[in-house]
Amino acid sequence: MTDPLPPGLYIVATPIGNLGDLTPRAADVLSRANLIAAEDTRVTAKLLRHIGTETPMTPYHDHNADRVRPGLVARLGSEAIALVSDAGTPMISDPGFKLVRDARAAGHKIVTLPGPSAAIAALTLAGLPTDRFLFAGFLPPKEKARADALAEVKALRASLVFYESGPRLGATLAAMAAGLGARDAAVAREISKAFEECVTGTLDELAARYAEHAPKGEIVIVVGPPGEAPPPEAEDIDALLTDALARLPIAKAAGEVAKATGLPRHDLYTRALELKERA
Repeated sequence: MTDPLPPGLYIVATPIGNLGDLTPRAADVLSRANLIAAEDTRVTAKLLRHIGTETPMTPYHDHNADRVRPGLVARLGSEAIALVSDAGTPMISDPGFKLVRDARAAGHKIVTLPGPSAAIAALTLAGLPTDRFLFAGFLPPKEKARADALAEVKALRASLVFYESGPRLGATLAAMAAGLGARDAAVAREISKAFEECVTGTLDELAARYAEHAPKGEIVIVVGPPGEAPPPEAEDIDALLTDALARLPIAKAAGEVAKATGLPRHDLYTRALELKERA
């Protein structure tokens, strides 16, 4: 007889394609849970058949989350409930975070079982910098809102990760080329499946490639960080130093501007002295 799981919420990452990527720990929890809260029970049923279990399921998704969530939280005091998305790690572009928030507020046990994530997998395939990255999810479908969203992240010195669908891919890449400029990028699709591919190039090149061809499958776009920013103009440096000198001694003012601009502190100190003498 298998021991029951302690009551609480179990956040279970599921495969993004290859069912063999399900971890033994995840399979064990899905088999022993009292209930599985699934984004789409039809999708999760295939996974349960793969591991040979018939754990009861209930739908939990964008359209019913507010209605279903209170009942799930109430049951957590006496039952083990596993939360899964259709693929990958729950809470990445789905409503699961509200369930975690409410479960924690009610004092229930919360356990996470790490596993596949399309965003992280795409980063490993792209060959672009990974020391800093931003997951930006799906861009808005409307042109103006999409351009505004890209403008918000344009200056970030980090790789950018987006989810996208095949039919929208060409238009999205064209908008990225226009809004983010000439950057290296990658389009990864069907990750971990038989037809996995990762196509790299500049945003312009990728936009041209997919302008008339809408690929199938789930797609992740990874965009590299911007190039080095041009050095500030002399008048901008003087403005920064003047502002800093109004608040700080010369050495600290030079240090503050050096940190903000990346310019040599010694040069800024010399210029700050000149500005102070003129004042």
